[in-house]
Amino acid sequence: MISSTLNNNNKIKAIKEDLIRFMMSYKFALAEVNTKIDILKQEFEYIHDYNPIEHVKSRVKSPESILNKVQRKGYEFSLASIKDNIRDIAGIRITCSFISDIYEISNMLQKQKDITVIECKDYIKNPKPNGYRSLHLIIQIPIFMSDRVEHVYVEIQIRTIAMDFWASLEHKIYYKYNKEVPQHMKDELKEAADSATLLDRKMEKLQKEMNMLKETSQESEGNIQELQLNNEKFRLPYDFLTLATKKIRESE
Repeated sequence: MISSTLNNNNKIKAIKEDLIRFMMSYKFALAEVNTKIDILKQEFEYIHDYNPIEHVKSRVKSPESILNKVQRKGYEFSLASIKDNIRDIAGIRITCSFISDIYEISNMLQKQKDITVIECKDYIKNPKPNGYRSLHLIIQIPIFMSDRVEHVYVEIQIRTIAMDFWASLEHKIYYKYNKEVPQHMKDELKEAADSATLLDRKMEKLQKEMNMLKETSQESEGNIQELQLNNEKFRLPYDFLTLATKKIRESE
């Protein structure tokens, strides 16, 4: 009886430890990726004139949410199955100002040596039927524990402010109607998504025009400075001219 109780306690302890390690690995993975994003953000702030990263949010799915997805998808109820099949337990959302920022940030993250890109879904070039737009990356990153290395999946969503605003409101509407949204509201949501896309494109165009004006202005300033410097080379100081004139007269 005592031996059986001890065995059961040891099993419960082992299960508890596995669950804690499982959830902690996703927490650590988020910390790793958030650090990478923060480094990029600070680099842009201190070195470059423009920072493409507006906001960053991260979360780990709750155990209840994970179990619901396991049941909904029909996956095997085991930690190994959950780890292999559910790849958005750890999630990060990066919000940018412009569409070009999305691809720039994506490229910078994908180039990092310890990041393995598992999947890339471009819902900007290929929007969902409801109008949803965003860039989704499923990456895998190593987490170094005291006695092992865990390779953990993280989902990264990168979108513009307009895309994020639309997705947030769309989610709230679907939640309110328990996903049974009237067709006319779906149509209006799709129209709103198209309007948000037009806004993104227009703001991107304005940004490019401003950058061209800035470059032209900098080139003009550079030419003026160069002209001034060149003129300075041939401009003789007043004291030197006075002294030269005096010497010439004395020699006469």
